[in-house]
Amino acid sequence: MSRKGLLAGLLEEDEFTAVNPDAPTAPIPSPRSGRGAFGMMSRAADEMATKVEAAQEIERKLLAGESVIELDPDQMDSSFVLDRMEQDDARLDELVEAIKERGQDSPILVRPHPTSENRYQIVFGHRRVKAARLLGRPVRAVVKPLTDREHVVAQGQENSARADLSFIERAIFAAKLAESGFDNQIIMNALSVNKTVVSKMASVTKQIPVAIIEAVGAARGIGRDRWYDLSLKFRIQGNAGRAMAYVARPEFGESDSDERFNSLFDFLPSEEPKDGAPIHQDKTQASTTSWVPADKSLSVTMKTTGKAFTLALKDKDGTRFGDWISQNLDGLYQAFRQTEKTKTGD
Repeated sequence: MSRKGLLAGLLEEDEFTAVNPDAPTAPIPSPRSGRGAFGMMSRAADEMATKVEAAQEIERKLLAGESVIELDPDQMDSSFVLDRMEQDDARLDELVEAIKERGQDSPILVRPHPTSENRYQIVFGHRRVKAARLLGRPVRAVVKPLTDREHVVAQGQENSARADLSFIERAIFAAKLAESGFDNQIIMNALSVNKTVVSKMASVTKQIPVAIIEAVGAARGIGRDRWYDLSLKFRIQGNAGRAMAYVARPEFGESDSDERFNSLFDFLPSEEPKDGAPIHQDKTQASTTSWVPADKSLSVTMKTTGKAFTLALKDKDGTRFGDWISQNLDGLYQAFRQTEKTKTGD
């Protein structure tokens, strides 16, 4: 298959579909659909499975008819435009275990390194390469000579379909592409978005300093409109300085990324304070505690702000334990009420 044929469908799209829209369409009912927390988690799992299938379909189209070979992961370098702000250690651990058990299901795509002889540049499959390095085994890969334009389109399309990236990660990716000289058409093709979305992405990354975005992190639960609303606050004189001071607080980094975003958003005023008016300060002192079982298969972080209590479950058993909690909420709440009665003597 020629290089033109390999990416023809990706480079010549006239219609674009927004990835992870803020107002998702209603999911198609499935046998697992239900009410409450468990039903919500089941639908989320169904949607994620659909996105993974879409990414796999793009990979199949890109790799169709190509020879798969085994390469040393130490011969590979990352893409020249990185698209992730942080590594998800729990998901990497799951991938390592999956490859250890059944091998590498699908090959990655690399191109001959444009400036280093006998080396390769990863187009997509960075986590599979990291997993292979940890396991000390070769990587199944397709080697294809690609231009820089073809490289970033293939990379962006695969990640967009998989829905691995949050809005702000895709916005940063778009900004890096623009800084590297790629035009809006390539950026739209790479991210499967239209001109309006690219414009909003550019507005966010131009208004909010990079240091602030990095301090907040990927914020996977925060969509396009919330980030755009935050960027509007940075047009207010003094808010950039207030934000820099706020994210420098030690307690700011103790929250997860979504909470950091919401905390910063609530802290910054939406209009310029009048002369002499006090600037809003976040007086809520968050209390964070952690728990890890003896087998270290789970990491639990508990945070209370006085008004809300959040429970974050991570590592190998995090998802399954969270699923179990969701299915047993009725019983757990009954046990809680019984404990309260015992304490009060009622």
